Amino acid sequence: MNIALLISGGGTTMEAIIKATQNGTLKNVFPVLIIASNKNALGIEKAKKLGIKDGDILIINPKDFSDREEFGKKIIEESKKRNVDFIGQYGWMVMTPENVINTYKNMIVNQHPGPLDTGRSDFGGVGMYGMRVHQTRLCFVNKTGRPARNAFSIADGGGNFWTEATAHRVTTKFDEGVVLKRKQVPILEGDTAESLQQRVLPIEHEVQIELLKDFSEGKVAEFHREIPLVLEDEEDILKECKANAIKMYPKG
Repeated sequence: MNIALLISGGGTTMEAIIKATQNGTLKNVFPVLIIASNKNALGIEKAKKLGIKDGDILIINPKDFSDREEFGKKIIEESKKRNVDFIGQYGWMVMTPENVINTYKNMIVNQHPGPLDTGRSDFGGVGMYGMRVHQTRLCFVNKTGRPARNAFSIADGGGNFWTEATAHRVTTKFDEGVVLKRKQVPILEGDTAESLQQRVLPIEHEVQIELLKDFSEGKVAEFHREIPLVLEDEEDILKECKANAIKMYPKG
């Protein structure tokens, strides 16, 4: 399975995935294209150091195109040149054009650092990325005083506060695609967004690598929550937490 990895920043997940393809963790998965949305993405140098050819590390900035369709055509063109089967968004901070999503239907996924609940209120959406997601989750569990009275912890049946690292399908709206894989991470007493991020990040890497393995073996399964993450009487709490997180972390 030939994969394209889309990045906008440090590329830590990209780095973990490439290493997994090199050390035998991921078999029959080949990183053939790295696309950065801006020339300052630190992941570019990481990809070079890991042996990705310069010609397969591209900067495709949406600002350089007349519209989103042309931006998408360039992504598709470069992907087709390298026989890309699968696209992964790993810290990709721009909206993926619809023509890319349609071309790689069911074969394009996104990484998210918090719990998602397809079709219902959750810890994703416009403006929800990076530290903002962790701060929103911490705020929510603190204000509600529960992990989620309607969504038990996988680990112990609901006794601990938790968050999740998530992989989901890409759609034309941020974080609204069906969840494909997730892993819970405990929230500890005294946690900050920064400390939580440090513990969640390696789990994010695990989730994305395991999902790539699933795709390469044809074992992908969709996940749907039976009970909502956020109850109707908690909608305003979630909105307040999101707004505060955006103010606290203006750069994400």
